[in-house]
Amino acid sequence: MKIIIDRFEGDFAVVEISAGDFANMPKTLVPSGTKEGDVLSIEIDKGETERRKKEIDDLMNNLFK
Repeated sequence: MKIIIDRFEGDFAVVEISAGDFANMPKTLVPSGTKEGDVLSIEIDKGETERRKKEIDDLMNNLFK
C-alpha cells in the first residue's frame, strides 16, 4: 500500500490513503526526515510475522509444560 504525506498537523501526519481519502497517522510512525509530498510504502513482513508467531508459540508451550 502506498500513502502520500499531505501535511503535518500537531502530532499527526495527514496522509492520503487513496484518491480523496485521508487519515491521521501519528508522527511517531513516520520515518524521520519525511516531508510533505513523500510517498511511503506499507507492507506486510511475512517472515517477521512468522518468526514472532513461532516465538510466542514456543513461550506458551514452555509456560504450560
